Amino acid sequence: MMFGMVVLTITIFNGNPLKSQIANSKLSGATNTMSTAYWEYWNPDVRKKIDEDIEKNRKSDAVYKIKNVKVGTEVQVTQISHDFLFGGNIFLFGDLGTPEKNKRYEDTFGSLFNAATVPFYWKTLEPEQGKPRYKAGSSYEYRRPATDPVVEFCESKGINMNGHAIIYGMRRWGHPSWMPEDRKKMEEYFENHIRELAERYRGRIQRWDVVNEPTDQANRGIMPDDYTYKCYLWAMKYFPDSVQLNINDSDMHWDMTLFRRYLEIVRNMIDRDIRMDNVGMQMHIFNPEESRKIANGADILTPEKICERLDLMAETGRPLHVSEVTISAPDNTDEGKTIQAEIAKNLYRLWFSHPKVMGITWWNVVDGGAAPGEPSISGLFDPDLNPKPVYQVLDNLINHEWKTNITVSTEENGIVKFRGFRGKYRLSWKDKSGKEQQAEFYLRNDGGGL
Repeated sequence: MMFGMVVLTITIFNGNPLKSQIANSKLSGATNTMSTAYWEYWNPDVRKKIDEDIEKNRKSDAVYKIKNVKVGTEVQVTQISHDFLFGGNIFLFGDLGTPEKNKRYEDTFGSLFNAATVPFYWKTLEPEQGKPRYKAGSSYEYRRPATDPVVEFCESKGINMNGHAIIYGMRRWGHPSWMPEDRKKMEEYFENHIRELAERYRGRIQRWDVVNEPTDQANRGIMPDDYTYKCYLWAMKYFPDSVQLNINDSDMHWDMTLFRRYLEIVRNMIDRDIRMDNVGMQMHIFNPEESRKIANGADILTPEKICERLDLMAETGRPLHVSEVTISAPDNTDEGKTIQAEIAKNLYRLWFSHPKVMGITWWNVVDGGAAPGEPSISGLFDPDLNPKPVYQVLDNLINHEWKTNITVSTEENGIVKFRGFRGKYRLSWKDKSGKEQQAEFYLRNDGGGL
């Protein structure tokens, strides 16, 4: 998925400058807020390739046989869920100040998102040894709700969950302050912690980031020797096979040297028979001014650079989770919000088009709900839970452009055929007697439905 040569080949169309083409073309989707230089990276050829890859990599051919139906009967095809995971972190669960705001926040999971990253940072999960904050009514921690109510809520809405993160070496966010400063003694605590989470939640949480950000060891405190490997061994020992075990690290800003180091870590784990189900890749635009630079055409997070990193990590042979996405608006003006939305739209389309990406998770859903040091205007909602333009963009992609809702007609023997985005479908039709009928099936691969 290399785009490098495209930029040079479309600077002029039919003898007209690119600027004129962008200004006059509805196909480009350009806005006045994004510069000509930005659209040179996200040019029509690049967007065409993204569209082609979405069609190829995200859809399958469905075949379904209906009984007792006339040839040519109209069948309404309605997609009711996605196979692809669109998520957000759910760190502000119950913490928006009013029941109305909390409800609007909760409604995002199920209406926009089908997945949630649940906070299990050990430092705040068990600030006092032996007294973990699992249950409702536990002591308050900002962005760290008690985990049981969050898991129960997600279960009630059929939300796919990612537990984040069991072990995290960075002391600011990682394990508790009561942890002994002894590599060997720490191993017992680490194993017990992993076993406790596995026993408490069993198969209820579908995915876990077993180890978070192990690449940069220079900025970690004391950790057990070979702790990444050992933590996965313990996770494999205690979690059921139905639970996916992930690793999470990197940022798409990283140079390729660091990415190759991350690749080496993952391959090393796999070569040592570690079960590694998904590989997390982050993308944080924490500096609001970076978004402005991108809009002005800076050579940052371009399609070529992003695909180079995705393609490299795809060499692990594992699905890729774009696991933490921060796209800050440059400011709180209408123009700033539009820039945020435009950047998000193009990045989501590119990620969705890549064959190895299995999900995308927006990080801070509400403005002002970020961790210290992260931008306060990177949410999908403003502080009053009003949707911003970026919310509308993602809603249009996830719930409209990337959902298949069509009407088709039955062929001989009641066969219905269509090509659609992978996920769960409901078919509705009238049988020969005129009675309304429905059926549901899950489309995963070509031929799905039979």
